[in-house]
Amino acid sequence: MPLTPPVIEDESVLARYPFLPQSRDYIRAQLSDNGITVEGLIEEPWMEDIRRRGSLRLVESVVHSEGVDSATTVDISSDVGRMTEALSFLHAMLVVCASFEDRLLNRWVEGEASRADQLFGIDSPNFDTIARTYLSDIRSEAMPGTTEIVYHVPMVDFLELCPKITGKYWRLVNRPVEAGWVRMDPASGETSQQRTARLLKERVRQSLTTECADRMAKMDDAFAGLFADPVDRILGLLSERVTAEMPMSAAVREDWPPCFESAVAELAQGINVNHTGRVFLAAMSRAMGHTPELTASFFENAPDYNAETTSYQVAHIYERQYTPHGCSALKTGARCPVSHGDDRLCDQEWMTHPLKYLRAKQRRRYQDESLAQAADESAERTEGASEASDKADSS
Repeated sequence: MPLTPPVIEDESVLARYPFLPQSRDYIRAQLSDNGITVEGLIEEPWMEDIRRRGSLRLVESVVHSEGVDSATTVDISSDVGRMTEALSFLHAMLVVCASFEDRLLNRWVEGEASRADQLFGIDSPNFDTIARTYLSDIRSEAMPGTTEIVYHVPMVDFLELCPKITGKYWRLVNRPVEAGWVRMDPASGETSQQRTARLLKERVRQSLTTECADRMAKMDDAFAGLFADPVDRILGLLSERVTAEMPMSAAVREDWPPCFESAVAELAQGINVNHTGRVFLAAMSRAMGHTPELTASFFENAPDYNAETTSYQVAHIYERQYTPHGCSALKTGARCPVSHGDDRLCDQEWMTHPLKYLRAKQRRRYQDESLAQAADESAERTEGASEASDKADSS
């Protein structure tokens, strides 16, 4: 991101996008000019509309898989409306930080980033300025014979952001490149602006996560305690939405390899798993005998979950019969959670694939169960022989 973002003087833009770097001074000015303190933001009766709007942003992030609804905005044509939109964002952020809950943080960040993605894609008058806030540069050209605009982004920005986005479109080999510029062609029913906005979403996600981490590091118990009530309410809602235990399936969960267990657990907690981890999870789940429906359910708590897209991608992996990644590929893709000494089975020299781990665990469990069953049968025979001996002695 540029060290010095372009200047934005329109207060409506700053209020509509309160997460922009340029909006920080605007939010500070709203607090100081209106004599608002943190305590006032929490307790003052006249700020109830701001708190209600902030709570709505949080609830939509937790409840809606698409994130915060871009349609549920306040009228920012007035001073009061602009203040409400900007400070409600601040209130929501402070509640998230005061919770010190990663699952809530991930869901809220994804919700705000998804909302930004939707708004950026339709805000043509301000798009160039917004793009220059989050990208090192951007170019545009008119498509011959149409009114459509096609955007080009620097390859360094594209390479940094595209690994976090799934789909063939986002692989550099599938994008036209000229002199270090990547052309963002329209695709999948989206315009070039909407495709470029998807890249900007990743920048918004990064900047929000970093800002929240900084705030949480500086936040003491006394300050966090001011938000105890709204934190309790939103965490209660979150706990209802997130399944505490993942479903059991064709393989006993104790047999799952750590890499599979880790991917499932992270998605269940709302943590964004990278492309390698997602493909591995689906392919491994198929190899373990899970149904496509069960495999798709593993992704339901993912921050960017879309039911239709997930079902399509899972079905594709099942139809093509993808082979799960081996241990070396998982390590290269940063999806091996085990260090040497953490798991004796993983430390074995022959352990080169998660399916070997699964079969070894199942084999050991079968052997243990067989030994236990044999011991029980032996005990029953011994007990039966003892009873027969006792009867013979009594007769």
